[in-house]
Amino acid sequence: MNCFDMAVIGSGMGGSLISALNKEKDIIVFEKESNLGGCASTFQKAGNFYNAGATTFVGYEQNHPIKMIFEAINYTPDMTKCEVAIRVIHNKKSVDRVKDFDTFLANINERYPHKNNTLFWKTIKDIDEKFWRLKRLHYAKYKLSSYVKTAYSMVELLAVFKFDLFKSAQHFMDEILTDISSEYRAFIDAQLLITLQTTSKEISLLSLALGLSYPFHDVFYVNNGMGTLFEGLLKDVNVHKNEQIVKIKKEEVLYRVISNKNEYMAKQVILNSSVYNTAHLFDDENIKNYYESFSFSDQSAFAVYLTLDSQEDFLHHYQIILNENIPNGISNSIFISFSAKEDKKLSKNGYSINISTHTKALFWKNIDKEEYKKQKQITQNFIMKHFLENFVTIQQESIIDIHSATSATFNKFINRYNCGGKAIPFKNILQTPSCRTPFKGLYNVGDTVFAGQGCPGIALGVEVLNKEIHEPF
Repeated sequence: MNCFDMAVIGSGMGGSLISALNKEKDIIVFEKESNLGGCASTFQKAGNFYNAGATTFVGYEQNHPIKMIFEAINYTPDMTKCEVAIRVIHNKKSVDRVKDFDTFLANINERYPHKNNTLFWKTIKDIDEKFWRLKRLHYAKYKLSSYVKTAYSMVELLAVFKFDLFKSAQHFMDEILTDISSEYRAFIDAQLLITLQTTSKEISLLSLALGLSYPFHDVFYVNNGMGTLFEGLLKDVNVHKNEQIVKIKKEEVLYRVISNKNEYMAKQVILNSSVYNTAHLFDDENIKNYYESFSFSDQSAFAVYLTLDSQEDFLHHYQIILNENIPNGISNSIFISFSAKEDKKLSKNGYSINISTHTKALFWKNIDKEEYKKQKQITQNFIMKHFLENFVTIQQESIIDIHSATSATFNKFINRYNCGGKAIPFKNILQTPSCRTPFKGLYNVGDTVFAGQGCPGIALGVEVLNKEIHEPF
């Protein structure tokens, strides 16, 4: 039986990045599906290709972890920069989230006028810039050197942000955006749901700044589907597609990794799975109890996928904020991604469109088959109604194919009901899952582990993990 240096379970962003950084080792990557990338994969249905999730790719710029990792592995992705990161439509009016601060500020002042807009958004942008200049960002537990590095990171955070580190987003908004309108607050919260999976009521000022600032960075469209990123990252790595891991057994110094096809031995195991859906892989009671200690994040996505026959020009990304919550959802906004007209793969038969919103993960798990179909159709119809109302040049008969996905769909294909992790509150950060576990050779990576949501946060977590796995336990 082969013994590998490292076995990585899952080919999502975290698993792919850490595998690419360690491709010189004797490494094996397992992916239960034929498509790489997990919730960022590209799949085919009825002859058309779709991105499984929203398609904004952020963080590919100097001194950011994604760019540094890609350069370290000598990989240049095929991408196009978006001049408008996202167009937000609310009550038929729009705000373009663009990188240029003055252009954005003029737009926001016209749409959501407030005497302190400049102060608010300048502070948000400054905090974000300071964060990405930090040199000692680190979070890990269960080893003295890990705690020491984490402590140094906390000291640096305190030195840079001082008391702002402990300030809540809600307090900051009440202090600066006094008497903020419900419409303006809805705009801010809708942005945060995309990046942080939560609203301003639940997060710190630091998280608020990071969540709102991503359009101030370069935002890219990945040509030929998000899945091409993972094919590129893993091109020199031993990847086993269509092979699902069903059990991991801890032995004296190694882990026995059992799939639906074979058994393998590994010195290190990295789980790019949700920490909330991992306990079942282990028989060891201590490991099971460890993973069961993390409270489930009951949030996921509802996605509508369609192919559109149209020659009209569209931006790549839109967000529509509605004045009512979406049926079976926990949000009043939908995020829409259009493929590029010239994309030979995604747009072969027309625009490939992904429309997503937030929903409770367990709602779709706990209803019977007939009710599931009924509620799924209700949600899809509601989303499509508002999509067509806001894109008046698109006709129903131009839609070639349409289907939708719930948390149950995502669990079937990528083994996770929930979507993303939890926002990281500074006051109880030590309760956040760590890339290092209490068990020698067992690690976590991905969006349910530090350091946050989205590609930049996952890449930052990968940087931390890569330092940890190269240190002896």
